[in-house]
Amino acid sequence: MTTDEPLIVLLVEDNPAHAEMVIRNFQEHQVPNKIYHVLDGEAALDFLYHRGRFSDPATSPRPHVILLDLRLPKINGLQVLQEIKTDETLLSIPVIILTTSEAERDLTVAYQHHTNSYLVKPIDFAKFTRLINDLGFYWLSWNRQPLKIDN
Repeated sequence: MTTDEPLIVLLVEDNPAHAEMVIRNFQEHQVPNKIYHVLDGEAALDFLYHRGRFSDPATSPRPHVILLDLRLPKINGLQVLQEIKTDETLLSIPVIILTTSEAERDLTVAYQHHTNSYLVKPIDFAKFTRLINDLGFYWLSWNRQPLKIDN
């Protein structure tokens, strides 16, 4: 990937206000990125496997990073994470859990399923904004990934 290529982010978030805050904060970064937002776990898997309305890889490209909420309709985030991390074609994509859940069980299960990071959304707006800014800088500016991983 060159620095001119946009970084593809798949945001899996059913709360419109949280999704809007993430999208706005990422848009403020100088790193080129493209955010694809889906509202539930089923849509996330359809996007990743190019099924249904996401069947065209040109309009549903392979993401460089997945931001995944846990409390999702249809298929929950832990199930989506497990599917991603057991599929050889997807497992190299970093998955960041971005959730309101502070439950130790959720944290433990997420790491058992090989999440790359587990972040709890602060209730305070300013703290949430700071978290998203820091997340954006880390994953979109500082973190390095191989150009291509052959699976």
